Amino acid sequence: MKKIILSMAMLAMVGATATAQENNDGLTPSRPLTSGELFQGMSRAIPTGRVVLPYGLDVTFDKTVHLIFPSAIRYVDLGSQNIIAGKAEDAENVLRVKASVKDFETETNMS
Repeated sequence: MKKIILSMAMLAMVGATATAQENNDGLTPSRPLTSGELFQGMSRAIPTGRVVLPYGLDVTFDKTVHLIFPSAIRYVDLGSQNIIAGKAEDAENVLRVKASVKDFETETNMS
């Protein structure tokens, strides 16, 4: 009798797991999503005129590069410790950038 009850319980558990995996809770859309519907409307496509393209910049240990921006600089984020940057004195829109390590060859970022 124990074997029959145990067999029926095992069969019921196998059947329940097989049906549970068929339910996808609507995760697959019935139609292709548009760019404005990604992440259930929580994200929007960036208009082409608002995209800022990356700009390559060569820096050296011996020379300082000055970047002049159209507005005041509020914050600078450096990607590694191979470069140093700071605002120039008396100018809120000028950023000074220089390599802090001599002859480094790895690429880094700054924003």
